[in-house]
Amino acid sequence: MKRTLYESDHEAFRESFRKFVETEIAPNDEAWNTASIVPRELFAKAGANGFIGMDVPEEYGGGGVRDFRFNAVVTEELMRTGNGGAGLGLTLHNDICMPYFLSFANDEQKKRWLPGVVSGELITAIAMTEPGIGSDLASMSTTARRDGDHYVVNGAKTFITNGINSDLVITAVKTDPTQKHKGMSLLVLERGMEGFERGRNLDKLGQHAQDTAELSFTDVRVPVANLLGEEEGLGFTQLVTKLPQERLSIAVAGVAAAEAALNWTLEYVKERKAFGQPVGSFQNSKFVLAEIATEVDLAWHYVDDCVRALNAGELTAVDASKAKYWCTELQGRVVDRCLQLHGGYGYMNEYPIARAYADARITRIYGGTTEIMKEVIGRSLGL
Repeated sequence: MKRTLYESDHEAFRESFRKFVETEIAPNDEAWNTASIVPRELFAKAGANGFIGMDVPEEYGGGGVRDFRFNAVVTEELMRTGNGGAGLGLTLHNDICMPYFLSFANDEQKKRWLPGVVSGELITAIAMTEPGIGSDLASMSTTARRDGDHYVVNGAKTFITNGINSDLVITAVKTDPTQKHKGMSLLVLERGMEGFERGRNLDKLGQHAQDTAELSFTDVRVPVANLLGEEEGLGFTQLVTKLPQERLSIAVAGVAAAEAALNWTLEYVKERKAFGQPVGSFQNSKFVLAEIATEVDLAWHYVDDCVRALNAGELTAVDASKAKYWCTELQGRVVDRCLQLHGGYGYMNEYPIARAYADARITRIYGGTTEIMKEVIGRSLGL
């Protein structure tokens, strides 16, 4: 069934970004996977070409159009070519970090940060997860004690995407350790602040081109002017408000990755022969690929409706959780079944399905595990 989400402006944007991926990302992907990081210049080039901050007001250098469909196009094109790992930093920058600056930064903060964020000169990250607490954010132990015009921050974060490259880190802290949810605030920590240290670039199963790091804070003095929001204690509410877009972004990536795996596999089984005939001619191959094609189509239409709801300001946490849970589980099933149809070649890293298999495993964990998504959905049923 034909998708009807996009209009001519989005398709023109897609064509431009596709060329950017083909010239700036795809040729370097292998080297970046080996290096376990993309160069900072990638963000600057993306910014110069208008692929960052499409929803940021023009006065700060952005595109001035609040329309998540442009963000979705970026994600779709990265996954289509198998460059999701190299592009994850861009989608995090655009889809996940940018909304905090747009919604919660005051005028002074926007003038100070947004032009650099849009140009790609200032790379962003968000630091929520801590060692030992997983999804239980309310139990975080990173603290920010008020001392005059500064906060003194102590603690540690882990699994932070863009952790090495980032210049601005939206950091969840406890400004009132005696409270759980109401004691949380968001502070922006900046590169170069004394006591702000980055640990090793973590060695991961997949997503190798993406820098993921541990961060530590030892008596870091952060100006009170870096607090996001009008007062302390709003952090948990701010996070809850923005998590639906984050989870939708991951859902888009999940179904786009599943579609890419399907297309690679269709091409492979039509060419590869076994017992004197194409692998795709066997009934099992037809049935497996028919099931995948159906599930991908169904997922796209639900996700497209979620994008429409987000643009209308109506996307709920429950619907976003359904999208994130279903599409990442779908991604895992699809890449596994497609790898099987590749036979032994599917296990070789020279084939994109092998990397897609490794890259897919994390998507059921980050942004909220499948189990947390089911908990959110279950509570909405009165359970």
